[in-house]
Amino acid sequence: MLTAYDAVTASIVDDTGVDVILVGDSMGNAVLGHDDTLPVTLDEMASRVGAVARGADDALVVADMPFLSFGADESESIQNCGRMLKEEGANAIKLESGPHTVELTERLTELGIPTMAHLGLTPQRVNQVGGYTRQGTTDEAAAEIRELARAHEEAGAFSLVLEHVPSNLAAAVTDDLEIPTIGIGAGPDTDGQVLVITDAVGLSEEVPPFAERFGDVRGEMERAVAAYRDAVVDGSFPGPEHGHVEDDLDL
Repeated sequence: MLTAYDAVTASIVDDTGVDVILVGDSMGNAVLGHDDTLPVTLDEMASRVGAVARGADDALVVADMPFLSFGADESESIQNCGRMLKEEGANAIKLESGPHTVELTERLTELGIPTMAHLGLTPQRVNQVGGYTRQGTTDEAAAEIRELARAHEEAGAFSLVLEHVPSNLAAAVTDDLEIPTIGIGAGPDTDGQVLVITDAVGLSEEVPPFAERFGDVRGEMERAVAAYRDAVVDGSFPGPEHGHVEDDLDL
C-alpha cells in the first residue's frame, strides 16, 4: 500500500501493481503544508479521493477519514464515510481506531462500507499521546492493542494498519487475526506494508526513521526546474520549434 493525493500519482502507483492506494490524511503534512494531519477537512479529503479514484484502474482505493469527520455522531459519521464511496469513487474507508470505533465499524460494514482499522500510533491523537511516539511498548498497552485488533476484526474490519509499534507486537497481532495487517514502522512480519508516497519516492525533505527513500524525485524536480529557469533566462527556451508564425497576419 502507498498513499497518493492526485490522479497522476495514482495512475503511476496503479500501473506499478501496488495493491492498495490510501488517500491519507497525511496529505496535511505531505502536500498541504500543515504541521500535522488535524487541519485536513472532509471536503479536502473528498476532492483528493475523487482525483485518485479517477487515476487508478485496478488498485483498491481507500479514503482516510479526517479528524472529527467520524466518532462524534453515528449518523453523521456514516454519511461522511458513505460520501467517499458514493460520490468520490473510493472502494473503502479507513478509521483511526480505538474503543469508540468498534460499533461504528460494525455499522459501516452492515451498510456495505468496507472499513480498514488503524491501531498503534494514530496521528490524529498527536496532542493526546505527546507526539509521534512508539505505541504498545508496555504489557498493558500491547494487550490493549491486541484486544482492540480482535474487536475490530469481529466488528467486520477487512484489514488493519499497525503504525509505529514494536515488531514483535505487530507479529503477535498478525498471528491473532484472520484479516491482513499492514505495517508502517511495525517491522517485517505484518502481511503488507504502507508508506507515504513523498517519503518512498524521495520527495520529502526528511523521512521518518522507519521509512526509506527508494528514489530521488526531489532532486530530479530541482534539476528540471533549474534547467527551465536557466533556459528562459538565457533565451534558449522557447525556441523556433516551440512556436508558430502565422504568415497571413497583417502586423
